[in-house]
Amino acid sequence: MKILVTGGAGYIGSHMNIKLEEAGHDVCVIDNLSHSHISSVKKSKFFHCDINDSSRLDEIFSAEKFDIVFHFAGLIDVSESMQHPTIYYENNVNGTKNLLSCMMKHGVRHIIFSSTAAVYGIPKSSPIKETHPTNPINPYGESKLLVENILADYQKRQTMNYICLRYFNAAGADYLNHLGECHDPETHLIPLVLQAASGRRKSISIYGNDYDTPDGTCIRDYIHVSDLCDAHLLAMDYLMKTRNSCTFNLGNGEGFSVRDVINTAKKISGKTMTIEYSQRRAGDPDILVADANKAKTELNWQPSKYQLHDIISDAWQWEQILARR
Repeated sequence: MKILVTGGAGYIGSHMNIKLEEAGHDVCVIDNLSHSHISSVKKSKFFHCDINDSSRLDEIFSAEKFDIVFHFAGLIDVSESMQHPTIYYENNVNGTKNLLSCMMKHGVRHIIFSSTAAVYGIPKSSPIKETHPTNPINPYGESKLLVENILADYQKRQTMNYICLRYFNAAGADYLNHLGECHDPETHLIPLVLQAASGRRKSISIYGNDYDTPDGTCIRDYIHVSDLCDAHLLAMDYLMKTRNSCTFNLGNGEGFSVRDVINTAKKISGKTMTIEYSQRRAGDPDILVADANKAKTELNWQPSKYQLHDIISDAWQWEQILARR
């Protein structure tokens, strides 16, 4: 199929490109490169484009006849969204509305949307099922939920079919293809910890050690980026065969604390690191762990790198590549 990947120069999008190409699809990428790197696009046809640029999108859709869109383009920093909510609504919501309008104009009726566990807010139960109430506590999560609601409305009007994939914490790397997390600034825990281990960062900060968890640090469900992309491939096949629009959680179903991550990183790297303690960040719940049984049952998805050791080992290989640059 002919596939458009928005945000395809970013962390998850670039890994997705490789998976799609390996599966024999014709892949085009659009990205504004504001938080990504052109070097992450290996073989796919690349267009420099912001999803808010209607005329540029129209040019691309006119030139390329897409069958489906994988929509990764969006801002993802929870703390930043608390400080600057407007840009999250402008980019994540308005940009997506612009993309959908262009898709409709050109007859593209299928989309895989990159959503987030942040739509749930403070969990009322754990692990979290897709039926859990959605009540975001930060603009990032709110922006993603608004898009989910827009897609549901399009589907009710029989104008769009979609899959929303609610990620928990994507991590790891495809270091053999020289792909991994490389944000500037970096905000995700595992790469920050490994940067401290490799000496590229002076210390690692723990934001809050008074959470209602066994060791006082917040707990998250980490999913390897390769497993995440495998789920996207299965979701595409499911959508194109059934035309059923639905939502799936993507996570491993097991939570690890910040201290678990740091201790595992120490073992894998053989390095020590300086730890600093800071106040909690606004908008961070104590625990976020997925119930992903729906994806496993309906998509026949099974994560292969679900151990924290495996995830961090791959990320450490990638960090050593970055440290040598």
